[in-house]
Amino acid sequence: MTKIEKNVVFNKNEMLAAQYNNYESPDVFYEGYIAKPVVKPEEVLIRVHGTSVNPMDIMFRSGKLKMLTGRKFPKGTGIDFADEVAGIGSDVTNFQLGDKVWGVLPMNLKSQVGSAAEYVTTLPKHLSKSPTKIDLLQAAALPGVGATAIIALRYKTKLRKGERLLVRGASGGVGSIAVQIGRMLGAHVTALANAKHLKFLQEIGADQVFDYSQISPTILEEFDVIMDTVGTDLKHYRRLLARNGRMVTISFPSFTSFSYILASTMFGSRRVQTFSASPKTDLLKELAGYVDSGAIKPIIDSIYPLSDIAGAHRSLEAGGGRGKRIIQI
Repeated sequence: MTKIEKNVVFNKNEMLAAQYNNYESPDVFYEGYIAKPVVKPEEVLIRVHGTSVNPMDIMFRSGKLKMLTGRKFPKGTGIDFADEVAGIGSDVTNFQLGDKVWGVLPMNLKSQVGSAAEYVTTLPKHLSKSPTKIDLLQAAALPGVGATAIIALRYKTKLRKGERLLVRGASGGVGSIAVQIGRMLGAHVTALANAKHLKFLQEIGADQVFDYSQISPTILEEFDVIMDTVGTDLKHYRRLLARNGRMVTISFPSFTSFSYILASTMFGSRRVQTFSASPKTDLLKELAGYVDSGAIKPIIDSIYPLSDIAGAHRSLEAGGGRGKRIIQI
């Protein structure tokens, strides 16, 4: 376990947060006291119960995007959260103290505070009431990945009942929710994942499951929609699209993959789409409704204390897990 450093002095204007002072391995993380955010009139102060680790967090921390994130340190980490309202700005009328809420912080490439902290502030449009049928720690597994899967399948590809859906990376954070949404929308769901997760994927709604290491796209059938969370071999999987097929990838692509995505929008009818999710209140409410109806459940791989956020990053980097790595604050 990485040694965690803490400042000695604490006062009510400070809070604990995960921080790092340079780009490198997960060992750069430390748990330190920083200034507690001051609530502006248009903002809500959130006491965070849980957050999760996303692939983009790893890209930021490792320095793969340092041309965008800059070299101003220390930096925070984390974007999604589940928590309760601890303070309300004078202009806010739609939330009350103690409300259980969840959300996703808007992307700020140079932010020095993330959701892996005791408190965050955000605008009400980035929040909704959290589901009532699960606790806040379970809820922390869902805002980012759930919103991404909904956008991809309901609004980008417009998956319909009876269509054939292929989910690549189906056991991961987004993939495991995409399988459940595909089932909810009445699609025939085929899942590609590590062999050890195939039974689990059938349990959450996949009609067909394949070990990705033992299957070639050349022997798969046609699909109306392909949901890709891997970001590689896009050309080979695009060939599996039916005449009016649609494909979306949510993995941050390599330059080669990104070039292919752009080319697909200009040549041929079966384009490959990509996007960056920034969910607002209506989408978060929609997701909460699916959870409370039982259509979607959180998939949690493991839970880590804030002091071992490095362990959560190592686990996600190692791969092979199921669902989300949660950070308990």
